[in-house]
Amino acid sequence: MEIAIIAHDMKKELMTQFCIAYCGILSKHNLCATSITAKYISEATGLKIEHLLAGIQGGKDQIAARIACNEIDLLLYLKDARKDAKSNEHANELLRLCDEYNIPVATNIATAEVLVMALDRGDLDWRNFVNPRSAYNRSKQKEKTEG
Repeated sequence: MEIAIIAHDMKKELMTQFCIAYCGILSKHNLCATSITAKYISEATGLKIEHLLAGIQGGKDQIAARIACNEIDLLLYLKDARKDAKSNEHANELLRLCDEYNIPVATNIATAEVLVMALDRGDLDWRNFVNPRSAYNRSKQKEKTEG
């Protein structure tokens, strides 16, 4: 699964601790995160994680574009509810896209834990069928072209 991670400044340490706790599960998936969050997580856990731009430099937009192209299966977005209106606009747009494309999203640590545990149990495997870039659908596409 393709997992995108964003954490506002006040939540970066919490996200890092979360990733340390669930490193075993997260290591089985493809991870991408905004720049500084990715740096914190990879240094603390050793997880392989794609570093995107910093959130304010377009990293959130990169994730939004991937969501719109159905390239993200799960979004972990720990946001600071006290942020300004402009930041809330970005958050609302990401949440809207997740709703539109049926992407499970967590905006707090409790929901993140529920989603990661569901991911480990296979409860989110349905994403393999709706995500055109999943390994499942790539193998089916390959069968069609070779067959």
